[in-house]
Amino acid sequence: MEDDQVLVEPEIAPELEQSLLEPVQELEHNLVEQGLVIGQEFADVHTCRRAIKDMAIAMHFELRVVKSDRSRFIAKCAREGCPWRVHVAKCHGVPTFTVRTLHGEHTCDGVQDLHHQQATVGWVARSVEATLRDNPQYKPKEILQDIREQHGVAVSYMQAWRGKERSMAAVHGTLEDGYRFLPAYCEQIVKTNPGSVAIYKGIGPDNSFQRLFVSFHASIHGFLNACRPLLEIDKADLKGKYLGTLLCASAVDADHMMFPLAFGIVDAESDENWMWFFSELRKMLGVNTDKMPVLTILSERQPQVVEAVEVNFPTAFHGFCLRYVSENFRDEFKNPKLLNIFWSAVYALTTAEFDSKVNDMVQAQDVMPWFQRFPPNLWAVSYFEGIRYDHFSLGVTEILYNWALECHELPIVQTVEHIKHQLTCWFAERQNLALSYDSVLVPSAEKLISEAIADSGCYQVLRANKVEFEIVSSERTNIVDTQARFCSCRRWQIYGIPCAHSVAALLSCGEDPRLFAHECFSVMKYRETYSQPIYPIPDRSQWSLPFSFAQDGGSKAYVVLRPPKIRRPPGRPKMKILKIESLKRPKRIVQCGRCHLLGHSQKKCSLRN
Repeated sequence: MEDDQVLVEPEIAPELEQSLLEPVQELEHNLVEQGLVIGQEFADVHTCRRAIKDMAIAMHFELRVVKSDRSRFIAKCAREGCPWRVHVAKCHGVPTFTVRTLHGEHTCDGVQDLHHQQATVGWVARSVEATLRDNPQYKPKEILQDIREQHGVAVSYMQAWRGKERSMAAVHGTLEDGYRFLPAYCEQIVKTNPGSVAIYKGIGPDNSFQRLFVSFHASIHGFLNACRPLLEIDKADLKGKYLGTLLCASAVDADHMMFPLAFGIVDAESDENWMWFFSELRKMLGVNTDKMPVLTILSERQPQVVEAVEVNFPTAFHGFCLRYVSENFRDEFKNPKLLNIFWSAVYALTTAEFDSKVNDMVQAQDVMPWFQRFPPNLWAVSYFEGIRYDHFSLGVTEILYNWALECHELPIVQTVEHIKHQLTCWFAERQNLALSYDSVLVPSAEKLISEAIADSGCYQVLRANKVEFEIVSSERTNIVDTQARFCSCRRWQIYGIPCAHSVAALLSCGEDPRLFAHECFSVMKYRETYSQPIYPIPDRSQWSLPFSFAQDGGSKAYVVLRPPKIRRPPGRPKMKILKIESLKRPKRIVQCGRCHLLGHSQKKCSLRN
């Protein structure tokens, strides 16, 4: 492998088509003039071999090795009658090799087609190594196309695939190495980021990988001290050699951006693995806080997830992802008019409004069997008991999909490292962004407050006492309690930001409505979310392999974690194409508070006096 890891000679882009001949000929001419000379030295025989083979490919002539051992390297042009020949020998007392004899002129025509004997799998691996460091998704089809364009050499798809595999192993290590180094890597996470959790588990007599759970202290601190008590749960299937499933529990920051709290990799999605993931999540939160927050959890409510939540978070409010519910409703009925009524029902703030919309749906089509499968108390705004803070659908799905796509060919250690790197970048970017804000609330919350202030001007405010108000409009009357942060329209309680009615009451007594938004929307909490750093992990050369003692208390042995027993079947894996459009948050249908029609707000209502 060492023979294929060092690249000495610069890569020269030879011509592929006649139209590209002139610039390529200039490069080749420079290589000839700066090429081999008598007395030229190489660090070792491996460097010598690679340099001469690379030159043969760049100059388009076949090389025949006459002699190659630890003390000399002799090669000549493969064409009969061509005098080109080089003799490189080891220098006495030092590891370097030097060119002793050289016949540097070719009388042959060189290689006339795009195939070259020296374009081996090892050469392909060296050629693409730099690109693969930055882009592990570099496909074999792209590799053979780039090699053809840059080097004027045609390689087969299998050569490109094997070259990529070899280069990936050189850059990132093998997939098997990833499992072998995972115990030491988990130890480094806990050591360099105190308060973090990194737990793995093997199974069977050979200790095959089964599960991994990781949560960085910076994420734990940000969630417990600054984020709203809301978690999204989702998974993504990994398509690599050993398959597996990526699990994630993500919070949401003040500005509605995803904030991954914990993630795990398991050998397969199963009831047992989901139960273990939630168990570790519960233990992690329990250790880091004296009072466990009452969580609102959003997921697609698969049976194994429902059971795991009920066992580990019995007080949590577990609701459906609204996108999942709406897509199921759309596919079930395929009726645009019915779907529009459905969305009106989803965002209805009171149970009376919701029931009215359901009656409209029943008159159009029998939807009650569907409602029995998807009870409204698990997704409807008016019936759901938890607080979702205007967050109804899974935003973590796209993140998981991208992680699975970017990491499915990486060893497990590099997969975790890739996720850690992205989290580190997010923390740095958002920390700088938070420092630039000089407002009370984050921009998205400031915008909602500004809209509420604009809408509040059409209300008559009647003050009952110090904290209770009656807000009168031409259509309805709402009761506001500023101390309890309550409005009878329920928008303040559901979304965590004062509605237009409560804003009218607050402004009437000289209060700033921004100070009555939930604290999770404040700039102060946003800064606290990203206040803790994620520290880097040292290079692998500085790790020490963990060991375990025998059960009898005697000898100790290094912990060896082996790959899981599950392996990808032969053939091209089925690719699930995830449309990014489907990941977008469902468009909220605006409903007027005066005439109750859809499509406009109360501010723009034509019935306004």
